[in-house]
Amino acid sequence: MADLVKQILAKPIQLADQVIKAVDEAASFKQECAELKTKTDKLAGLLRQAARASNDLYERPTRRILDDTEQVLDKALALVLKCRGNGLVKRVFTIIPAAAFRKMSSQLENSIGDVSWLLRVSASAGDRDDGYLGLPPIAANEPILCLIWEQIAILYTGSLEDRSDAAASLVSLARDNDRYGKLIIEEGGVGPLLKLVKEGKLEGQENAASAIGLLGRDPESIEHLIHAGAGSVFAKILKEGSMKVQAVVAWAVSELVAHYPKCQDLFVQHNIIRLLVGHLAFETVQEHSKYAVVSKATSMHQAVVLASNNNANANVNISANKGNDLDDCRSQIPHPLGNKQPLNRMHTVVTNSMALKGQTNGLNQDNVAKSNGTNGGATLNSISNHHHHQQSLSLSWASNKAREMEDPATKAYMKAMAARALWHLAKGNSPICKSITESRALLCFAVLLEKGSKDVQYNSAMALMEITAVAEEDADLRRSAFKPNSPACKAVVDQILRIIEIGYSELLVPCIKAIGNLARTFRATETRIISPLVKLLDEQEPEVFREACIGLTKFACTDNYLHLDHSKSIISAGGVKHLVQLVYFGEQSVQGCALILLCYIALNVPDSEELAQAEVLTVLEWASKQASLIQDENVEKLLPEAKGKLELYQSRGSRGFR
Repeated sequence: MADLVKQILAKPIQLADQVIKAVDEAASFKQECAELKTKTDKLAGLLRQAARASNDLYERPTRRILDDTEQVLDKALALVLKCRGNGLVKRVFTIIPAAAFRKMSSQLENSIGDVSWLLRVSASAGDRDDGYLGLPPIAANEPILCLIWEQIAILYTGSLEDRSDAAASLVSLARDNDRYGKLIIEEGGVGPLLKLVKEGKLEGQENAASAIGLLGRDPESIEHLIHAGAGSVFAKILKEGSMKVQAVVAWAVSELVAHYPKCQDLFVQHNIIRLLVGHLAFETVQEHSKYAVVSKATSMHQAVVLASNNNANANVNISANKGNDLDDCRSQIPHPLGNKQPLNRMHTVVTNSMALKGQTNGLNQDNVAKSNGTNGGATLNSISNHHHHQQSLSLSWASNKAREMEDPATKAYMKAMAARALWHLAKGNSPICKSITESRALLCFAVLLEKGSKDVQYNSAMALMEITAVAEEDADLRRSAFKPNSPACKAVVDQILRIIEIGYSELLVPCIKAIGNLARTFRATETRIISPLVKLLDEQEPEVFREACIGLTKFACTDNYLHLDHSKSIISAGGVKHLVQLVYFGEQSVQGCALILLCYIALNVPDSEELAQAEVLTVLEWASKQASLIQDENVEKLLPEAKGKLELYQSRGSRGFR
C-alpha cells in the first residue's frame, strides 16, 4: 500500500515543482503568478508530507484526492506557461482573463484543504489537533462520503474506544440508507470492521457485528463480505466470544442468509450449524456427549474424565433420554475437523459410567488395537492429545461458567437469534435440515415453543416451518427426522398442536404450515390432528382460514396415502359446513383454497350423508359458474371430477336422506 501511494504521489509532486519553476520564468501577470506559486509551494509541502506518511494514508480518499489534485496542478502549469513569453506579439495575442487566475487560486486552495484533511484523517487519534475534522472541499457535493471516510479511517488507526464509536456511526448510516451501506463496502470498511469483531472490546465487537449484518442487503455486498472472511470470523465468535456478541453475530448470520441463500453452504463449512445448535441447547435440554469435541486418539483417561464429569447426572440423563438414546447415537453432528469416527463407544461410556471399571478395560483393549501398525511416536502423540484435550475441557468449563453468569435477557436474546439463524439457514436446504434434525435442535424447538420468550417462540416456530417444508419434499429427511415414534418428533407435534388449539395468533400461521408439511407422516391412528385445524375454519383471520385450508388439503389430497381416513376425519369434525361458508362468503384467496379442499373431500367420500345435507353439489355447481374461481388450474382440474362424482352418488343417496 505504501509503495502504491508513493507512486500516486510522484506525479503531483513533479507537477507542483514544474509550476513553481514556471512561475519564476513568468514575464507577464507576475503578481497573479506569485500568488499561485505561494499556494502551489504550500501544496507541494503537504504532498511531500503525505509521501512520508504513506504507510498511514487511507487508500480510498487518497486516490480520489490525489487524482483531483493532479488535474488542478496540470491546469495551473498550463496557465503559468502562458505567462512565460517575452515577445511583444506573443503578449498581445495571448489573452488570459483575470478570472482564470482567481479560479485557479480557488482550486489550489481546495486541493490544499483536501490534502490537509487527508493527513488529519489518516493520523492516529493522539496526533490530531482536535476531534472535529471538518469537511474537505472534495466532499462538498457528497458530505456523507466524507463522513464514511472519516469513520473508516478511525477504524484503521483509532484506539479501541474510537473504533467502537466509528463502528456505531457506520451502523447508523447503514441502517438509514442502503446506498450508504454500499459506499461503506466500496470505501474499504469491511476489513477493519471484521478485525474489530475479532479484536475489539465488547461494545466495539457488538457495533462491528451489527454493521456487518446491516451491510449484507444484496447478493453482491454479501459476496464481498464472504470473500473478506466473515464466515471464519463469525465461527470464531460463536465458539469463543461473549454471549452478547455471539447473539449479534447470530443475528448477522440470519440477515446475510436471508438476503442471499446461496451463502448457506459456506456457513456450514465453518461449522456454524453445530455452534448455533449448541447455543440453542444451552440450559434448554440436557447436555449430550455427541457435542463433545473428541479427537481420533481418544485415550482411556479422557473417557474416564468425561464419564466422571457426567456421573452425577447419569440417572437424570438416562431417564430424560429414555427412548432417545438410540436415535441420538445414530444421528451424529459431523466433527468440525472432519472426524467421521462414530461416538457410540463414548456415548456408552458416558451413559453407563457406573460400570467404569469394565468400560476402562474395553477402552484399553480398543486403544491397543488402534496402536497396532503405528510408529514409536504414537505414545508421544497420545500424551500431547491428552494434554490438548485437558486444556479444551478447562476452556469449555470456563466458557460454560461464563455463559451461566449471563443475565436472563441476554440468554433469551441469544436463543432467539440462534433460532432465527437456523430458520434462515434451513430454508430450502436439505443437507442443512438433516444436520439440524440429527442434533438436539428439534427437542430444543419443542421446549422453547413452550417456555421461550416471545421472540424465541416465533423464531423456533419459523425454523420448524422451514425444516418441515424441506421434509415434505425430501422423503429421506421426512422418514429419518419425523418418525412417528421419535420422542423429538412427538414433542414438536405436541407443542404445535397446543399452539393451534389455544389459537396463539403470532405463532398460528407457521405452526399450521408445519403441521400441514408433516401431513404424510401421521398414521391413521393419529386422530388428534384434524380437529384443531378444522376449528380454525370458524371465526378466524383470512390468513388463518387460508393456511388451515391448505394444511387440511395436504391431509385430504390423493398424494397422501391416508387421504380417505383424513377426509372422513374432516367431515366428522364438522369441516364441511365451514368450507361451504368459506366458498360462498370468504375472500377470493380463501374461496379458492376452501373449494379445492371441498373437491378433494367430495372425491374421497362422495357418498357421505354430511356432504348431501350441506348441499355440497349445489356449492360446486355454483362455483363452476364463478370466473374468479375457475381460473385456478387446480380448481379447473378438480371441480368437474368432484362434481361428477357427487352427481353419481348424491343423486341416488339424496332420496334416502330425505
